[in-house]
Amino acid sequence: MTNTAAPISRPVLADRLVTRSWATDVALVLGGAAFTSALAQVQVPLWPVPVTGQTLAVMLVGATLGARRGALSMLTYLVLGVVGLPIFAEFTGGPLSVLKPSFGFIVGFVPAAALVGWLSQRDWDKKWLLSIVAFFLASLVPFVVGLPYLAVVLSSLGVEVTLATVLTVGVVPFIVGGVAKWLIAASVLPLAWRGLRRLER
Repeated sequence: MTNTAAPISRPVLADRLVTRSWATDVALVLGGAAFTSALAQVQVPLWPVPVTGQTLAVMLVGATLGARRGALSMLTYLVLGVVGLPIFAEFTGGPLSVLKPSFGFIVGFVPAAALVGWLSQRDWDKKWLLSIVAFFLASLVPFVVGLPYLAVVLSSLGVEVTLATVLTVGVVPFIVGGVAKWLIAASVLPLAWRGLRRLER
């Protein structure tokens, strides 16, 4: 009788660059939160609305750190922002952030990072086609969480909420920027792995 071993998650990019320890894990989690904060302040003037680098940071942090550290990094980002650090887009933050219609998308960053990190631990970020699929799935997660949150907040403000309203406010303005960030993230990771393999030769 033979035992089949369960598949072991392979190291993500961060594990190839630094030695794994509790200290490096903490540093990576905090660094991921700081990176997300920095990109949240970057705005690209796309039509119909300016797009920030926030979601791009979420996907890159999740993929490079893996599921657990990526999710913890986004949770750290969320908590620090709610506590009052001005780390959300346009240097905003504070407890009242939870009352904003867009806050649900920030909540969605946590499972989004976890998902793309989990897929990256299974090498999806190393191959072009799988990378495109992985980052596409991850880019959808904030909407899965954010749109219901948006609807609830708008309803509490007295806005008549319909599916058309939610899609018009929470999806349509972000399609162009979302596609751009998805393709950038899906390209960066395979390129990074290819560059690393060349350095290791």
